[in-house]
Amino acid sequence: MAGRRRGWFRSSRNNEWVAQARPTLTSAFLDMDRRQSAAEAAVAASDQVFPDRRMAARWEPVRSRCYDAAGAYLTLNDELDTAERDGTAIAQGQPRVDALVRQLSDAARAVDEFYRGNQAQLEHAVAVFDTVPQLARQVRVTAAGVRGQAAESEYSEYPSVRAASAAVDEAIITLEAASSGGSAAAVRDAANRLDAVTKELAEVLAQAPSRQQTATTAIGSASTRLAAVRTRSEGVAPAFSALLREFNAASSADLANNERESRQAMDAADAALVRARVALAQNHPESALDLTTSARGFLTAAEAQVDAVAKRLTMLREVRDNPQDKAKVVRFRLRDAQMLAVSRGLVAEWGSVLDAQVDRIDRIAESLSGRHPDYWAYVTELDSVAEFIAGVVDRMRKQVGQR
Repeated sequence: MAGRRRGWFRSSRNNEWVAQARPTLTSAFLDMDRRQSAAEAAVAASDQVFPDRRMAARWEPVRSRCYDAAGAYLTLNDELDTAERDGTAIAQGQPRVDALVRQLSDAARAVDEFYRGNQAQLEHAVAVFDTVPQLARQVRVTAAGVRGQAAESEYSEYPSVRAASAAVDEAIITLEAASSGGSAAAVRDAANRLDAVTKELAEVLAQAPSRQQTATTAIGSASTRLAAVRTRSEGVAPAFSALLREFNAASSADLANNERESRQAMDAADAALVRARVALAQNHPESALDLTTSARGFLTAAEAQVDAVAKRLTMLREVRDNPQDKAKVVRFRLRDAQMLAVSRGLVAEWGSVLDAQVDRIDRIAESLSGRHPDYWAYVTELDSVAEFIAGVVDRMRKQVGQR
């Protein structure tokens, strides 16, 4: 009987110790778990919204400490349950409890340090993450409204309206797919894309009523430009004849087809403008604008063909009257390049290259001989020298900059 009383007494004392140890452990564990859960949720939000920040990788060592401490807590807690049930003692019970409380507290402190060190980024991620569903809903509603306006608009068949509407439809599908299984970042990106194309559709709808007037103005402007080019083209044949009379035939060989090609370009522009007027009359202003743009391209080509002949004649006459002026300009650029080589300490590398251009310019100047000198060859060769000098200057400047 006495033995049984002594056993009951030991069991009672052990249960009392367990009852005192358990709240201390549980309190430390719950405090760590609460901090860990809050931080982990913020890290998860950051990885969803800003995956490039790789916050989870930075969180992993802290997370591991928390898991280790939690595992140790569960193990000791099981031992406490057994000891309490069986009335058995736990070896080194109090030191183990104290050590585990310190481990749990250290893990909680590591969580706090991690959170404070990344607080701004984590809180921003949580704020953005929380707004993503609302953003997606709001954008969907706005897109549906604008898309409905486009469908009911009298301008719904305009190419720009059709294209913008199709972009909205595609963006809606993308957002729905992201919302059903994508990350918060994917949902946000899809929502922002839908928002952008919705605004583009709204802008297209706003501009649609003015397309008719815009097309009318554009056609009128292009027609005026065509008339001006036709007038200037009347001087192509006389200018080309003057080139043949006054200068070496090689000076205008590359311009022999300009009159014919400019006429073809003007005819193409005229045909495009005719189609543009028809499209405008049929209430297709955007097609009219596209055709007008095409006409402008033909006009640009025609103008280049027409003006090239007159410009060549003017330029060759200027060179013929003062042939040395062109050479002087190139010699001046060469002297500048030589001075740059001296000032930058690059004579050893570039001095002989630049000096060779002096002889090259002299040979070109000497080529102007005979009854019909080839002034065009004279100009093109000097231009080639000037281009070469410019290339050397550019390389010298880069070479100095890399030192």
